[in-house]
Amino acid sequence: MSRKGTKSRTRRRKVRSTETKASTHVGGRHEPRAELEKKLGARTRELAEARTQLAEAREHLSEALEQQAATSEVLKVISRSAFDLQLVLDTLVESAVRLCDADHAWLFQRDGEFFHWVTSFGHASDVRAQLRDYFKSRKVPVDRGSITGRAAMEARAVHVPDVLADPEYTWSGAQKIGGYRAALGAPLLYKGTVVGVIFVAKTVPQPFTAKQIELVTTFADQAVIAIENTRLLNELRQRTGDLSELLEQQTAASQVLQVISSSTGELEPVFQAILASATRTCDAKFGLLYRIENGAARIISKLGIPQAFAEYLKRGPHRPPLNRVSPLTPIGRVIQSRQLVHLADYCTDQSYLDRDPITVAAIELGGIRTLLVVPMIKNDALMGAIIIFRQEVRPFTDKQIELLQNFAAQAVIAIENTRLLNELRESLQQQTATADMLKVISRSTFDLQTVLQTLVESAARLCEAGKGTITRQKDGVFFRAEAYGFSQDYMDYVRDIPVELERGTLTGRALLEGQVIHIPDVLDDPDYTWTKAQELGGFRTALGVPMLREGVPIGVLSLTRSEVRPFTDKQIDLVTTFADQAAIAIENVRLFDEIQDKSRQLELASQHKSQFLASMSHELRTPLNAIIGLTEMMVGNAARFGTEKAREPLQRVHRAGTHLLGLINQVLDLSKIEAGKLELAPESVNLAPLIDDVIGTARQLGEQNKNRVVVEAADDLGTLNVDPMRLRQILLNLLSNACKFTKEGVVTLRAKHVVNGRSWVELAVSDTGIGMTAEQQAKLFEEFSQAEATTSQRFGGTGLGLAIARKLARITQVAAASCAFVPTRQWPEAECCPLGPRTKCVIEPSRSKSQGVLSSSDVNVRETASLPNRLSKVMNCSFHKLPSPSRRGRRVLKLVSE
Repeated sequence: MSRKGTKSRTRRRKVRSTETKASTHVGGRHEPRAELEKKLGARTRELAEARTQLAEAREHLSEALEQQAATSEVLKVISRSAFDLQLVLDTLVESAVRLCDADHAWLFQRDGEFFHWVTSFGHASDVRAQLRDYFKSRKVPVDRGSITGRAAMEARAVHVPDVLADPEYTWSGAQKIGGYRAALGAPLLYKGTVVGVIFVAKTVPQPFTAKQIELVTTFADQAVIAIENTRLLNELRQRTGDLSELLEQQTAASQVLQVISSSTGELEPVFQAILASATRTCDAKFGLLYRIENGAARIISKLGIPQAFAEYLKRGPHRPPLNRVSPLTPIGRVIQSRQLVHLADYCTDQSYLDRDPITVAAIELGGIRTLLVVPMIKNDALMGAIIIFRQEVRPFTDKQIELLQNFAAQAVIAIENTRLLNELRESLQQQTATADMLKVISRSTFDLQTVLQTLVESAARLCEAGKGTITRQKDGVFFRAEAYGFSQDYMDYVRDIPVELERGTLTGRALLEGQVIHIPDVLDDPDYTWTKAQELGGFRTALGVPMLREGVPIGVLSLTRSEVRPFTDKQIDLVTTFADQAAIAIENVRLFDEIQDKSRQLELASQHKSQFLASMSHELRTPLNAIIGLTEMMVGNAARFGTEKAREPLQRVHRAGTHLLGLINQVLDLSKIEAGKLELAPESVNLAPLIDDVIGTARQLGEQNKNRVVVEAADDLGTLNVDPMRLRQILLNLLSNACKFTKEGVVTLRAKHVVNGRSWVELAVSDTGIGMTAEQQAKLFEEFSQAEATTSQRFGGTGLGLAIARKLARITQVAAASCAFVPTRQWPEAECCPLGPRTKCVIEPSRSKSQGVLSSSDVNVRETASLPNRLSKVMNCSFHKLPSPSRRGRRVLKLVSE
């Protein structure tokens, strides 16, 4: 406008300059008047033309400014109302009507292969309503019958000066309502695709100008921008909303899982968390959680229930225990179909029309209109259901249904986790209780009362029973031995009443049938007749498990509950285990008593045997000594008595009597040892003379088998405090055993000091005899035991020599000093025992302050490696050297083997 104004002023200056020049020229040079008038007319026409051009320029400028203002306003609306597409489109059609000198405008958007009416401008409200209703049931197809369809077909602006004069136009109904004649349709193109059409019309058949058509096309482009921006922003908003919703759902699921993981087996906090998350994320008002078992449902958790409806749920007919719900109710349908139930309007449901009580209460007291029920299923087993409610008619979306199904799955996980945790706890409790009972049984093996009391207490505690008793047999009659939880009045009443094998009592029925008796309610049991006991005990549910020994009842473990609550199968199995343990404990005590009685009888019989043998040995020794003495005298004085011819028979009688006396002495020693009547006389003994005496006797034994008896002894062996006769007997038994099983060999007795920091003397007996197998070595020191039958036939003997030697060695230690029998290991030197091990008898200082206790250890002779024709057996005894008189008596004799 400023530029056009400048040009106008320039033109006026030019006009004035021309006039001045003309006047000047006239003043200087006189022209004809006609010529001047002619020039004046020309100038006047030029001025009029300039004024006309100026007016047109001003008009064009005004139109341009108005169009720019309208475009700017549309762009502002687009930028300010990015999410309100309707406002943008309303602004576009309004601007199109105003700037194109039109009467009204419509806008259509594409919907598949058709276009639907979106908005309009320029009509009265009643006409607008008629148009809205008209296009609600009609969609504009892409064809030439309408301006919109034709613009969509050609993808360009379509201008019809008069639709009534257009032979292809067929939408007369819309024309009659709108009252238009001239029409213009501009397509909304997005990437070459028509997504909508702007329809601009006039009520008179007056064509639109090219500028107007161009302007409507510009508005169409702006409409496309607005629609696309709105679509993108809506997609962004939808995606943001979806992400926010997903985040909220994940947060809710995470919170539920956190509650599940932190739960210590209690389901109520988990269910509350699930209901809270479900109602919040699904935009519900409140919710319920049902547990379904055996086709019956009960409410186990609720959240946000209206007070009136909550009070009804507390007192209604559906209260626990489990109730059978109507199949018409939503929860009943879930039980039957195991499918979700979604009711958009609960008031239209058949259960409400049939006036089902809980449905009526839910609607009229709880204000429920829309509800969603999702089943909780695990491995095709219906475990429960989650129900959420809205108090307005507003169906739940598919995402909300899917979300509630996820919460139902989490509830199933929580129930299963709790079940497994409870089973684990029960198992641990049972194992702990069993371990405790086994400890009690092991520590109180013979205290049956303590064991049974622990059993009944553990059984009652683990099986949630308030009371329990154990009935067992005593002198052929069953009495209640132990009890837990019963009052003193009850125990005073039943304690002395014997249990009869009859069906009138729990214990009697279990003993009669020999199987588990489970009475859910004794008051409803027609066979139960012991009413006095029931009144004193106050029990309703009872369980009796017989304690069986070889299939025969020897007692009953009974548990009772004060309320009607049957025991579970697991609890019955647990009580059966306790009953078996009680039977084992009773049987153990019975067997132990029998063993104790048998042991006393055997001990008494052994004492009688030993006393008999000792007495008989004394009775036999007197005549044998007389026989031996008489035959010895007759052999020594054969010439005097005239028995030269009988010398050989008398010698055989003498040898047989001597052998028999030796046997009797051995039996006597053994019987004295077993009877505990062997008396010892310990004294200070010089070892060197005692060894010489023993060797003198042993050489005679060795000469019988042409053996050579060798002594290797130091001169300064010193003295020992020991019973000399018993020590001599020990050495003689070892040497005679070696001489008997060695022929034409060497039997060695070696005595020496042991160099190990202590004052020890070692006495070792070795031989080069026949040797022994490992099996023979194992029974070497058993009484009346020989290596094998052929050995006894070849070498004779009773198998008592080494056994008595070991027993004497042990008893000698106790009598000699405070001592202990301790095994040691020491291999002989190669020159002493080249072929085998040796058995040692060691005396060392004892640590006890006074007379001590002797601990026994077997003396073994082990077989050496096999050598051609010869095996070796070595017996080794070590004795502690006698200390000063002030330390007398602190010694230990060890009889050991390697």
